[in-house]
Amino acid sequence: MGKTNTTERLAKLRKLMKNLNVVPEAIQAFIVPTDDAHQNEYIAAADRRREYISGFTGSAGTAVITEHYAALWTDGRYFLQAQDQLDSNWVLVKDRLPDSPTFGQWLNGKLPVGSVVGADPTTVSCTTWDTLVKDLSGVGNRLVPVTQNLVDTVWADRPEHPNGSVCVLDVKYTGKDWKDKVADVRLKMAEKKADYLVVTALDEIAWLLNLRGSDIEFNPVFFAYVIVGTDSLMLFLNDNKTTASVKEHLYLAGAAADEMDTDMKVELFPYDKIFEKLDALIHQNTDRKVWVAPESSFAVCHRVPNASILKAASPITLMKSIKNAVELDGMYQAHVRDGVALAEFFAWMEKEVPKGNVTELSAAAKLEEIRSSQENYVSLSFDTISGSGPNGAIIHYKPTLESDRPVTVNDMFLLDSGSQYLDGTTDVTRTVHFGQPSDYQRECFTLVLKGNLMLAMAKFPEKTTGQRLDSFARHAMWGVGLDYGHGTGHGVGSFLNVHEGALYCIC
Repeated sequence: MGKTNTTERLAKLRKLMKNLNVVPEAIQAFIVPTDDAHQNEYIAAADRRREYISGFTGSAGTAVITEHYAALWTDGRYFLQAQDQLDSNWVLVKDRLPDSPTFGQWLNGKLPVGSVVGADPTTVSCTTWDTLVKDLSGVGNRLVPVTQNLVDTVWADRPEHPNGSVCVLDVKYTGKDWKDKVADVRLKMAEKKADYLVVTALDEIAWLLNLRGSDIEFNPVFFAYVIVGTDSLMLFLNDNKTTASVKEHLYLAGAAADEMDTDMKVELFPYDKIFEKLDALIHQNTDRKVWVAPESSFAVCHRVPNASILKAASPITLMKSIKNAVELDGMYQAHVRDGVALAEFFAWMEKEVPKGNVTELSAAAKLEEIRSSQENYVSLSFDTISGSGPNGAIIHYKPTLESDRPVTVNDMFLLDSGSQYLDGTTDVTRTVHFGQPSDYQRECFTLVLKGNLMLAMAKFPEKTTGQRLDSFARHAMWGVGLDYGHGTGHGVGSFLNVHEGALYCIC
């Protein structure tokens, strides 16, 4: 994980901050989040703007660049990685620690009063934008939208935006027809007296319509927007991404298309027409209530007037996280097959590691080879974290040719990996030693085991939050002054994103 020289990239970006052909007015700082236009955790290569400008490759973080400073915020999973990857142009701010400033606090301390801060409104959530506005305006600074992303202009060899085709996920895997899901969403809309629901999260769109794609590596999603109306359904998806089977599935073509009820007929629009259509819906009737999740981009929220917007969590988030009987069975079957692959892999490791023939990369490659032979296998669900010795302490570590270490009988070996199957998604972590672990390693392993057992046996009342349950897992470690700098658990999609919202166990 070497350092990238970002001097030239930062110089070009800072020059653009004063170019009135690119920005609406001269800005004194520019914010580059990890997020894409859909606030995905994992993003396409073309959207890795923060990675390009900073050199930091972790999945979470925000870069802030002023005329004289550059800082990167990331959480405890990536402190070690960021320290290894950031060059001398950058300062690491350890996010969520008591003494660490927020973006707004840091900017207010670095910029003169009356400064202007810019950000691409499609890459900042509505919640984050509102917080930044409040923080900056408190001392007389302003936040303005920059619709032409400055990193895109600097990034000469930026990859093409993905344009993979979309496929149908059969009801034998989803357990519910997409029309029934839309009907359930409309019931939730009626409870909120909403006329429209704007769906921007890609996994929610895929789940709602029983479709899957390949636009983001390891995540079977596709770039689209959906607007659910009380009697209409609009899908913003480029036509060249749809196949004949998708059009038949959505009743856009085929013998049954003309017989479909009007309120379930899907209207297909080009992906980039979402803002134009939102404007049209509002202007047709200003009394309409438009439901938008606060996690959606500011660009989407900003199109809806305050009098018309209903900001609330998307109802699909919870619907998707509560698995039906078919999805539960699929998850069980996927884990059985995945467990078979892992058993075969560790048997191979026990044989080969003592010979000195295994490295982090070769171990990851062997596991993928074994997994790919399983029924219903589609892909990995994330980059395999194969860490030997000290590399195992780097949370979300990804071995490279430069960092690749041998797996030996003298070191701990951490494996965090998973797969996408048509009937389920897996995410499994195992820490092993192929020799004789030290007493301290045994102690730490046992403390983690105690935490897992305490959490598994915990009894708790309804509506207990994951944040409270998290302390059960840490109790034994806290007793001896130890902790870990990341969450304990998270929701998992059903042949969807390996990290799924609504359900988290994290302090």
